[in-house]
Amino acid sequence: MATPHISAEPGDIAPVVLMPGDPRRAQRIADELFDDARLVTEVRGILGFTGTFQGTPVSVLASGMGGPSIAIYATELARFYGVTRIVRVGTAGGLQPAMPLGTVVAASVAHTDSAMTAGWVPGVALSAAPAFSLLRAAVEAAERDAVALRVGAVFSSDTFYADDPTVTGKLAVLGTLAVEMEAATLYAVGAKEGIETLALVTVTDDLTTGEHLPALDRETGFGTAAQLALAASMPPPVS
Repeated sequence: MATPHISAEPGDIAPVVLMPGDPRRAQRIADELFDDARLVTEVRGILGFTGTFQGTPVSVLASGMGGPSIAIYATELARFYGVTRIVRVGTAGGLQPAMPLGTVVAASVAHTDSAMTAGWVPGVALSAAPAFSLLRAAVEAAERDAVALRVGAVFSSDTFYADDPTVTGKLAVLGTLAVEMEAATLYAVGAKEGIETLALVTVTDDLTTGEHLPALDRETGFGTAAQLALAASMPPPVS
C-alpha cells in the first residue's frame, strides 16, 4: 500500500534499495546502472525507481537531506514494502589528510549529535553501526575490484552550518574520517526495524584543504560507491 511519502504499489520496490540523498542522483543511478528501470514513486519530488542489476531486482530511492528525512523513508520501506537491505550512497566532507576528493568511505560506525534515539533506552548512548554482512561484502568487493576504500568512523551531524567549527576538528583527532548527515539515523532505523543497512559515502569536500566538487560533479560522481553498494547488497550467486 502507498504511504504518505511513497506512492509505490505493493511489489513495486525490491528488497534491496540504494538510497542517495539527491533525487537526480537516484535517477542517474537507475538510468546508468539498472536494466529496465521504471519510476515507481515521485511524491514531493523524491524519486524512486525499480529495475534489475545482473538479473536481480533492485530499487533506488532518494532520502532527502538529514536524519529525520532518511528515517521516514527507511522506516516506511522496511515496514510497508518488505525491504531488507538499504545502502546509503551519499556525499561527505573529508576530515583526514591524504584523502582526496572522490574517496569512498564505508562507515563502520557513525558518531552523531542527534537526539533521535536518546529516549529509546534511557541512560544508554546507543551505538550506530551497519550490518557487518554488508560492510564485509563491500570491503571484499573493493579488494576484488582493486577499488580504494576507506573504512572507519563518520560523524552524522544534525547541523550543516555548524556554530562550533572545532567539533569536527576534535573528531578528526580521534580518527573520524568524514562528516555527513544520515548514516547514524539509517543505522538506528536498521536496528529498530530489523533490516541490514550500510553507508558508502563519497568525499566531495575536503575540510582540511577547503577543496570541493561543484554541484554537477556531486550529482554524477557516484559511480564507485554505487557499484560497491550493488556488489555488497546483491544476494550471493546460487552454486
